[in-house]
Amino acid sequence: MSAIGVIATLRVQSGKEDEFEGVFAELAAAVNANETGNSYYRLFRTGETGIYKVLECYDNQAALDAHRASDHFRSIGARLGPCLAGAPEIETLSAA
Repeated sequence: MSAIGVIATLRVQSGKEDEFEGVFAELAAAVNANETGNSYYRLFRTGETGIYKVLECYDNQAALDAHRASDHFRSIGARLGPCLAGAPEIETLSAA
């Protein structure tokens, strides 16, 4: 199987950016410490206030599935929800 990339676009409510970034830092640390099938997981600010992109790379579909099912993704991710101004937009990519 080939690598899978994910680009997630997250819109954060005005005034919740600092809280969002703090909680996301916890999530990223947990992903990096616990997910051997994940080679990249990082949050980026865009040029637009409150719009963030998460860039992710997984070894294969099983690694992506494990990420989505992980306790840390579910528990810490749930704390991100109240910061968001809508559902995340997820784009999934396959390696060439």
